[in-house]
Amino acid sequence: MTKNTVSGLTRLLLSGLLLALPLAGAAQEQTAEPEAGAAVSVEELKRRVIELNRDLFILEEDLLFPASTQFAVFLSVDTGRFLTLDSVKLKVDDEVVAAHLYTDRQVAALQRGGMQRLYIGNLRSGSHQVTVFVEGVGADQRAYKKAATLDFDKGVDIASLEIRVKDSAADYQPHVEIVEWE
Repeated sequence: MTKNTVSGLTRLLLSGLLLALPLAGAAQEQTAEPEAGAAVSVEELKRRVIELNRDLFILEEDLLFPASTQFAVFLSVDTGRFLTLDSVKLKVDDEVVAAHLYTDRQVAALQRGGMQRLYIGNLRSGSHQVTVFVEGVGADQRAYKKAATLDFDKGVDIASLEIRVKDSAADYQPHVEIVEWE
């Protein structure tokens, strides 16, 4: 299914549900306690709409990113002494698929142990090359640029990679590595 088909299906289901709302309200007006019945009916419809929205989101994710082609890249940062992160650019098979400029709040969140989902998409099975470019401000307020590359084979399962940017006290430099999750 294409993305347009999924969007059309979503719109069709939601419009059907919206058409059912007035009918449910009209049926409740015929009861002996119209206010109490209508309140219960509205709450039940809200609960059903929330459940339907969740189910549609899961269906859309499964259709757009099937497990056999799903590919995700995450970023973790353990720096602060030797690097202040400014930006990250991600290339998959020589095509830029993600680029991100960081605010001070985002950098602080990453340094506290947060992890960013940098990219999610589809990738066919086979051999691929992932390259990441990290830019920031290094020691002595000097511009810092570092790249890392990983050649990997994607199987039929979900493939997840992590870009790790961390300080190294051994050589007083930040290091960038790409690790494949098992």
